[in-house]
Order: sequence, then C-alpha cells, then structure tokens
Amino acid sequence: MRVLVDAHLLKRLSEFLLAHEIESKHTLDLPRMNATPDTEIIRFAGGEDRIVISKDSDFLDNYILDESPKKLLTVSTGNINNRDLIRLFEKNLETLKSLFDEKIQ
Repeated sequence: MRVLVDAHLLKRLSEFLLAHEIESKHTLDLPRMNATPDTEIIRFAGGEDRIVISKDSDFLDNYILDESPKKLLTVSTGNINNRDLIRLFEKNLETLKSLFDEKIQ
C-alpha cells in the first residue's frame, strides 16, 4: 500500500504510516512541498499508484466527477487534535489496509 498525505494533514501522520509498513509520502516531500497544486498531487499519486489521504473536499469533488485520484481517503473528523488523529488511524489501520488492498471494480 502506497499513500500520499496531503498538506492539510500533518507530516507526523505520514511518518506514523511509514512506521507501520505503509509506503507514505507527504506533500512536504514533493518539490513544491505544501504549495503543490491538487492537479499535480493527483498526477503524482496516479504515477506512483498512491492513495491520496486528505481533508480537502476538492479531492472528493474530483474523485466523484473525474474518478481521480484513483483511490482517496477523505478525513472528515472536524476539530481533532493531532494525537487523537494518529490514534484514530492506529485504531483503524488494519481495516484501512484491507479496504485499500481490494481491487477496483
């Protein structure tokens, strides 16, 4: 499983995923860092077969209208502190892995 964590989420989430055997990059790892436009993020994720993880509703709109990116996890937790966000991912990590490992029909 390969993911790209968007700028609206913390780099620590990407590091957490790496520590749990998920190949993760954050937009801070890209040449334009957090200033990378959504279109470039989608192109990069598609080129490396990565799941985009984002809080940005624009990605959901693109996914619904254009089926891009190919795989998307939209995080919509409202106000949540960083520690609780990591705990949420930790609690649901195995479920997320199994869902994203399923083939797209």
